[in-house]
Amino acid sequence: MDFGRLITAMITPFDEQGKINWSETSNIINHLIEVQKSDSIVICGTTGESPTLHEKEKLELFAFALEQAKGRCKIIAGTGSNSTEHSIHLTKEAEKLGVDGALLVVPYYNKPSQEGMYRHFEVIARSTSLPIMLYNVPGRTVASISAATTLRLAEIPNIVATKECASLEQVTQIAAGAPESFRVYSGDDSVTLPALAVGAYGIVSVASHLIGASMQEMIQAYLNGEVAKAARLHQKLFPVFKGLFECPAPVPNPSALKYALNLMGHSVGGVRLPLVDPSESEAAFIRELVASL
Repeated sequence: MDFGRLITAMITPFDEQGKINWSETSNIINHLIEVQKSDSIVICGTTGESPTLHEKEKLELFAFALEQAKGRCKIIAGTGSNSTEHSIHLTKEAEKLGVDGALLVVPYYNKPSQEGMYRHFEVIARSTSLPIMLYNVPGRTVASISAATTLRLAEIPNIVATKECASLEQVTQIAAGAPESFRVYSGDDSVTLPALAVGAYGIVSVASHLIGASMQEMIQAYLNGEVAKAARLHQKLFPVFKGLFECPAPVPNPSALKYALNLMGHSVGGVRLPLVDPSESEAAFIRELVASL
């Protein structure tokens, strides 16, 4: 399974009542494919506010995304959680719908050991024929899967990739030691280009909602040996990479992103509690950021 170089972790649009806005979900999917040049889309990842989506909503979103994409890009279902049993169940249900792959986050809150993480991912992978992408994001899960454990998991045939947010050092170690077919994706927009330089295959992006086409241009420039051009594009895009997450103070993804998309004419609504919309000072910063695009 080739998920491509640019994967977007998609937001979930909501209406004024906090319900899924299906018409805007369709618009965003088309925008990501046609305008922002996403090769694949993650549905119900962290950016999609997965912790606040119940199972029925997730399955409806998986099916809807498949219908809207119509084969124009791959659809990766966010089916991971800190419950191994439920992750197996949701992954199997997503497979029945026809998704192209599953994204499995490191179990959060219960802080498993490395052996516990290995067994968690192993048993889920053995329960499905879907290609699996691991997702290591210690800033959110507290626990971090080690490079050594990731490399053990890379030997399982249908565990084909990882989204790595721990460090460039870990990206390097995994890329150096994994089977040739196993692909490492950065999960941090701001290190897309450096990650490619140390062996990453691509990026699972948030900023690609706004600047995906430029990110594709940067990636292709690097792959074509136009390193100076890629560096210039990275420098140009860097304020957006950082701004979406930092603002005047750190704003939880996807609050800032949704505010930016609303400013750009996409009626994606706000966020569900416990996330909150940007403060006035944060909103002013995001308005300046969008004006610079």
